[in-house]
Amino acid sequence: MKPVYIINGFLDSGKTDFFRYTIGQPYFRTKGKTLLIVCEEGENDYEEKLLKSTNTILEKIEDEEDFNPDNLIALDAKYNPERILVEYNGMWNYRNMRLPVMWKLEQQITVIDASNFELYFSNMKSLLAEQIRNSDLILFNRCDGIEDLASFKRNVKAINQKADIIFEDQNGEVDVTLDEDLPFDLNANPIDLNNYGYGMFYLDALDHADRYEGKTVRFKGMVLKPTEFPDNRFVPGRLAMTCCAEDMQFLGFACEYDKTSELEEKEWVLVTAKVTKQYVEEYQGEGPVLQAISVEKTTEPNNPVIDFSNPEQ
Repeated sequence: MKPVYIINGFLDSGKTDFFRYTIGQPYFRTKGKTLLIVCEEGENDYEEKLLKSTNTILEKIEDEEDFNPDNLIALDAKYNPERILVEYNGMWNYRNMRLPVMWKLEQQITVIDASNFELYFSNMKSLLAEQIRNSDLILFNRCDGIEDLASFKRNVKAINQKADIIFEDQNGEVDVTLDEDLPFDLNANPIDLNNYGYGMFYLDALDHADRYEGKTVRFKGMVLKPTEFPDNRFVPGRLAMTCCAEDMQFLGFACEYDKTSELEEKEWVLVTAKVTKQYVEEYQGEGPVLQAISVEKTTEPNNPVIDFSNPEQ
């Protein structure tokens, strides 16, 4: 299996700069050939000296229909590369991308020009969502002068909770925390979570489980009972609209409750629970697990679906 590194993002977001820098680093050097596939022309280009010194072969694919397994297999046979780098066209729907069976996606990186993020998010939300949905790393560059980076992080985390997110200005990385933007009182007992508040709790607790460990939360949630869960666990949570009404994700945490058998799938309950930090296989590490104090049947809330663009819910 040959490793494939894909970088995507809209035109002039900084994809070429990122790959040019990475290819030139000693830690990224390899003995074999590197096949670099470029799918759009930007302002910057790859210098011949850099390509030659790093044993990198550049091929261009300009039409989306030409980026298909047959053509990629032909390139593999022609050059027999040790690894493949792909600078993907941001206007191509990433959902349609297919790789040859002997190529393995090693890492996907999305680069976003922060100065244009609101424009992208408002007008090209579905394309942007496909770019970042399965990315391992999301890099916001050109963050100079932008104050509300925390909202950018919320919007991206709503679509991809597992990605690492980095913000950079001309001086380097920018530290972005959500503490000041949390729509609830961290010192309350219990912490009452409305619709938007639950969404923020979910995103923040994934990154900062320590800050919630031992605290009590209360919220309305829909019941899910995964078949692989033990009898004393269920998942209360909410549906969230990530990019459009047709694209929903269920945001929920495992909850330990000794009367789980009495709950019905998709019914609404008012959960009061203590937050603990435990190893969870789905997290591939430690993460928040709820221990129910009480679970009461209730009615569906007025706003059952979380919309991260609407804090008034």
